Amino acid sequence: MRLILVALLTVTLLIISGCGNKSERSAVGPAESEQLRTKPQSESAKSLHEPQARSSDLKPTTTNVSFNQANAANEASQAIERKIIRNANLTIEVTSPIEGQRQISSIAESHGGFVVTSEMTQQTSEDNSKPSVSVNLVVRVPATQFDSVVQEIRAAGSRVLQEKRTGQDVTEEFIDLEARIKNQTALETQFLEIMKRAGKVEEALEVQRQLAEVRTEIEKLEGRKRFLENQASLSTINVTLQTPTQIVNAVGFWYNVKSAFADGVDVAAAIILFLIRAIIALLPILIFVLLPVVLIAKLIIGRWRRRRPLTMDASQPEAAG
Repeated sequence: MRLILVALLTVTLLIISGCGNKSERSAVGPAESEQLRTKPQSESAKSLHEPQARSSDLKPTTTNVSFNQANAANEASQAIERKIIRNANLTIEVTSPIEGQRQISSIAESHGGFVVTSEMTQQTSEDNSKPSVSVNLVVRVPATQFDSVVQEIRAAGSRVLQEKRTGQDVTEEFIDLEARIKNQTALETQFLEIMKRAGKVEEALEVQRQLAEVRTEIEKLEGRKRFLENQASLSTINVTLQTPTQIVNAVGFWYNVKSAFADGVDVAAAIILFLIRAIIALLPILIFVLLPVVLIAKLIIGRWRRRRPLTMDASQPEAAG
């Protein structure tokens, strides 16, 4: 239908232009008619070329791009700096926990880290021969040096008893915080503009109240963002250093005899301690309860014995009479 309408309009325009040319030829001379012949041809040629130029302008321009360039552009648009919180817990046996503490502190400082806390505890062994010492350290190092620091700490001990590594990806939360901070900042700017145009005191106070709420929310979001940045940039390593545990060979006749004798001594000591505790517990009862009862009983018996000879002496004369 569109082609048919275009053809009809073209034919109509040609007929109208032909009639106009004939009338102009009759009114003008031969030279002017010749100019008129050449002019419509040039104008028609221009009109024929103009739609092509316009159609060519409407076409989108395309450029050839290689697959590698497209892949690189896609990766660049999707590349996001990951925020990962990495931590580790290590339990290591060392010959000297105090020396191991110094060595781990120097390892952390050499990699740009530091020791947060250091605690030493001393426990007596079962045979009371040699106390065991353990040291707990909390170290923070840059996240880029996390793996190398863990490897050096492992090498500082004679044996690794326990190792645990954890990682938490907080990239999504970090991006959400940035978006929320941007929105709250834009809202704060709008409130400031509204406050400038406030004509009444009540309106200004209401805008100021809402502005304070927005500012509080921004500070809270920025605090959380700073915390995540700190946790992601610095990794935490908890290290426990302890002396090697002695493994006793519980096999053999003499070992069993020694164990039985030690058990007998422990039972005898427990019985003696029980008796001592019982005596100490009963001593206040003996002093404050039984001793007064015994004294009162002796006093009563003594008086009764004194009265008994008197009654016997009084009863003998009556019998004689």
